[in-house]
Amino acid sequence: MSLELASEVGNVVLQNGNGSLIGGEAAAALAVGIAALAAGYSQRAIGAAAVGAMAENEDLFSKGLILTVLPETLVVLALVVVVLV
Repeated sequence: MSLELASEVGNVVLQNGNGSLIGGEAAAALAVGIAALAAGYSQRAIGAAAVGAMAENEDLFSKGLILTVLPETLVVLALVVVVLV
């Protein structure tokens, strides 16, 4: 079943004139959306660990904050790339 579906998608891509299923704007939106989803997923685990570490030692606040904010830079980078392209 999945092989037939992949073959059908390949035929649709080949029939399209420019060789892609979606336009440039949709591809850019998809790229930023996936980057934001991945950043949120990683921040969930990092945030939980950071709060647990800060509950034991309050001096770890700055390290926890930096590690929590770090994945968000990927989304900002994706937005910059989309704007530049």
